[in-house]
Amino acid sequence: QVQLVESGGGLVQPGGSLRLSCATSGILFSLYVMGWYRQAPGKQRELVATITNGETTMYVDSVKGRFTISRDNTKATVYLQMNNLTPEDTAVYYCNAGRARTSIWGQGTQVTVSS
Repeated sequence: QVQLVESGGGLVQPGGSLRLSCATSGILFSLYVMGWYRQAPGKQRELVATITNGETTMYVDSVKGRFTISRDNTKATVYLQMNNLTPEDTAVYYCNAGRARTSIWGQGTQVTVSS
């Protein structure tokens, strides 16, 4: 059974940090491009960061220098380290696994940045 399970979300104060994890099962993880997306209330889902199987990374401009995506192929897990969080980062964060025409989504984890 294919599963992507996100964890690590929560409530954090502005300037704080969180580390999201996405544990996968049922896929050959090392072959997939992994990504983190987010969707804020009333807004479209947007791409936050991606990491290829060769560990090339890409970030949306708004998170560059603050977020770091990484992967551990031995644990079939992708991470998103988020530092210096702002209220604008508040959203549901989704993990995605992509390869060819396949796109697999997790259920999402809520991140709320508020004082």
